[in-house]
Amino acid sequence: MHHAPVVVHRILPSGGRQVTLRTAHTEESLGLARSDEDVIEFLRRAGMPDPDDVVLGGTGLVEWDSDPSHVYEVDPPTDDLP
Repeated sequence: MHHAPVVVHRILPSGGRQVTLRTAHTEESLGLARSDEDVIEFLRRAGMPDPDDVVLGGTGLVEWDSDPSHVYEVDPPTDDLP
């Protein structure tokens, strides 16, 4: 089973998504992203070549866990709106 090396985890209730980098034997936390730009910067710092293409280019190197890709905030509930 193939696993992408970069995982952008589910959206936290307070907003943002944890980003991890998988290697052969470990999973390293890169930080809490609140935008694609944050993910790109985390990957640049981790030494990944062409981080813009990795995040925005659909290379298959990023796994977007549970929530839609490129979304970092939970939508507020609309049930209570008049």
